[in-house]
Amino acid sequence: MAETAVIIGEVSMGKKCSVWYNAVVRGDVNSIAIGDYSNIQDGAVIHGTYERAKTIIGSHVSIGHNALVHGCTLGDFVLVGMGAIVMDDAIIGNGSFIAAGAVVLQGTRVEPGMLYAGVPAKPIRAVDEKLRHIIERTAQNYPKYADWFRLDQ
Repeated sequence: MAETAVIIGEVSMGKKCSVWYNAVVRGDVNSIAIGDYSNIQDGAVIHGTYERAKTIIGSHVSIGHNALVHGCTLGDFVLVGMGAIVMDDAIIGNGSFIAAGAVVLQGTRVEPGMLYAGVPAKPIRAVDEKLRHIIERTAQNYPKYADWFRLDQ
């Protein structure tokens, strides 16, 4: 956890997770569960809705800089791009890629392995080998970056 990151409330994290500078993981009004090897990058906000929408983030997930993930479920091996917004009750399937700046509206169901982009976010195409590599490489690299900064000490 970076020194300027904030984690409060009912938050659980798996092994080798990292929360970066100025990120906020705010489990004050509902719970937040984060799987193994996931990273919350600089300026991202993770939150939920009181008595209605908790946030569940799978393993090997990357939440890009300044993204907002709110009261939704992200499967494993998901990448949420920089500045993207994922709203309450959205479900993002395993292996999916939410493009930078996309707005995933409340209640949206993203099938596994899909690229979504735009405002509001719409399906663009299946995640190809190049995007799959980006998802996996990003999740693999962040524990290494955390070791460089000694975020887990």
